Amino acid sequence: MTAQVEGTADQRVSPVRVAVVQFEPRVGVENLKSNAVAVEQRLTAAADAGAGLIVLPELATTGYVFETREEAFGHAEQVPDGRTVESFARIAAERNVYIVGCVAERAGEKLYDTAVLVGPEGYIGRYRKTHLWNTEKLWFTPGDEGFSVFDTKIGRIGLLVCWDIWFPETARIVAQLGADIICIPTGWVWTPPPLYDASGVCMAAYLTITAAHANNVFIATADRIGQERGAGFMGNSLIAGTNGWPIDRIAGPDEDTIVYADIDLTASRTAPIWNQLNDLHRDRRTDLYDQMLGYNRSAPLPR
Repeated sequence: MTAQVEGTADQRVSPVRVAVVQFEPRVGVENLKSNAVAVEQRLTAAADAGAGLIVLPELATTGYVFETREEAFGHAEQVPDGRTVESFARIAAERNVYIVGCVAERAGEKLYDTAVLVGPEGYIGRYRKTHLWNTEKLWFTPGDEGFSVFDTKIGRIGLLVCWDIWFPETARIVAQLGADIICIPTGWVWTPPPLYDASGVCMAAYLTITAAHANNVFIATADRIGQERGAGFMGNSLIAGTNGWPIDRIAGPDEDTIVYADIDLTASRTAPIWNQLNDLHRDRRTDLYDQMLGYNRSAPLPR
């Protein structure tokens, strides 16, 4: 697809290179070390390429397809005091980058599928996946902390995980909370065919594009590839602009790659004027429904 320019370099007030990492992690405690090495190699490569915000796939350091609850616990760690978040924080400080990853979080006897945000200053915050897919419901507890947007030096970063993007309320709420970009670690699995359209793009990628377009917000989705215990993964990682169209390209189904986009992160705060009379955000009928669609866990950040 044609790359979309999100402002020229001299126009950007919050310039950042965003990177989404696509590769094949492997499940099993015997693979934890090799997964961690693979993740660090790709974080380093993205930082070397100038990335300031890097997004990893869902459960990139553990693999995804657990077979028992006990096995899931064997891959889990505390947040923020676990090995993975500590590793992310070390790399973020060394390379002056922000990292969005995803871990199996253990909190007492509960497990969560948890996205984490770290930066040069250390651990910033987490998001526990709201909507659980298939056997995730056997291991994980649905997220219980609501949605959050984190104010950082490069802009406001919101988090979702994978299956969440199928629910339009999630991106709408996070955008209304003030996010400049929504970062989504994903593990999009094969579903009944067709898996892709004629251009090699899966439905999940189109849902990402639609959510970015409908909410005037950047969305960065990092998916994994390969097959694991009978489950296949879609690839198609992408970074969508505020107009919805992918910036740079959509990664192929089987590519071990990193996709980049150079953007003005705060450009999402200027609602696009479609014509003299229409504007997506101002046309919302909040006299008929509330701004946050009933969400009351936190107030939106001011624009």
